[in-house]
Amino acid sequence: MQFDDVILGRRSIRGYKPDPVPQKLIEEIIALAMRAPSSMNTQPWNFTVVTGEPLDRIRAGNTERMIAGIPQSREFRTGQPFAGQHRDRQVGVAKQLFAAMGIARDDAAMRQDWVLRGFRQFDAPVCVIITYDRVLDGSDDTPFDCGAVATALVNAAWSRGLGAVINSQGIMQSPVVREHAGIADDQIIMKSIALGWPDDSFPANAVVSERKSVAEAARFVGFGDQA
Repeated sequence: MQFDDVILGRRSIRGYKPDPVPQKLIEEIIALAMRAPSSMNTQPWNFTVVTGEPLDRIRAGNTERMIAGIPQSREFRTGQPFAGQHRDRQVGVAKQLFAAMGIARDDAAMRQDWVLRGFRQFDAPVCVIITYDRVLDGSDDTPFDCGAVATALVNAAWSRGLGAVINSQGIMQSPVVREHAGIADDQIIMKSIALGWPDDSFPANAVVSERKSVAEAARFVGFGDQA
């Protein structure tokens, strides 16, 4: 694929085929992703790639604990609930997804099932858990750099025919993730990425989230009358 094709064509994939993804292909994708820039070349990221039975145990543990009402224990700051235009965008993409899946506003059971899919990493055959070294905790550069490598990873996956979605629900219960993925205490769990072959029959996979315009997002200073 050309670069523009990857950027403009990529979308978040929430429905996957059960087919396994070869480890060599994942290694190739991670190698590409690690060309992402990082602050002073610190490269703070590490990856734990999980599949099979260990991933099933993470899915089950996440789901059971959330249904039981155990408070989430993500290891990164989530800040205040979204409000204003940010909340509008959050609601907007939810409406797109629910419309695609035929989930009615008053269908509590279907909405609950959709939420639980997130805790199961959307039943993808692979989960990539991004962590960073605990000695770097407190630096805003570090999670910024992990965001850069996550973006590079999902784009690299798309260029190889794989789908992905950056996912926080899959690591809501960090003790479960640590136990079954064997993540060391010197690592902080940042994000998870569901990864696999897209199921083209899954309606939500056709959803393309809206983007604000360049005019809304960017200011140009010192350009004068340049067009």
